Amino acid sequence: MIYTKFDIEEIKEKLQNCLTYERYLHSLGVMEMALELAERFKCNTEKAQIAGLLHDCAKCLSKDELSKYNYCLLDCEKQSLKTWHAPVGAIIAQNEYGINDEEILSSIRWHTIGKTGMSNFEKIIFIADKIEHKTREQEMRQKIEEALNAHNSLDEAMLKSFKITIKSLVKRNLPICFQTIEVYNAFLNSVLNNQN
Repeated sequence: MIYTKFDIEEIKEKLQNCLTYERYLHSLGVMEMALELAERFKCNTEKAQIAGLLHDCAKCLSKDELSKYNYCLLDCEKQSLKTWHAPVGAIIAQNEYGINDEEILSSIRWHTIGKTGMSNFEKIIFIADKIEHKTREQEMRQKIEEALNAHNSLDEAMLKSFKITIKSLVKRNLPICFQTIEVYNAFLNSVLNNQN
């Protein structure tokens, strides 16, 4: 199946022209980790590589450029510029990279704040973004990987990711999107129900 009008190498070339070196390196790391997790959890590996590579395609746009797409932001996302690149990235992936697969687009859209009812594929891209080995700090990676490996559970890794994120937001005195709390509660309930 063809998911984009470009192959992986062409996508890499385009990304190198619009991302900083570190962000590009991070994108390569997410692509590699997404492939690894997709193999492990039996999801489409080609789609995982494409989504991992493109997840931050809008990350280096200026606030003015991102603002052109503010119609696609949730109200709570508008509170934090750091989250804008995800919904904007899904639009850019579709319009500029020819992505036509809803699961790839959705995984890019929700890789920052998440949503309730995420598919395993969406969880894989979310987690790959947190635990890639090229740029992510080891301490955070390790905590999420431990949660993932304890019971081979994407939900436990997601819950740990949200715990880390919420603690960080509180520590830095930043607003917490209502959706973040909703998603945290959903994963907490899922993990607790699976332990009983």
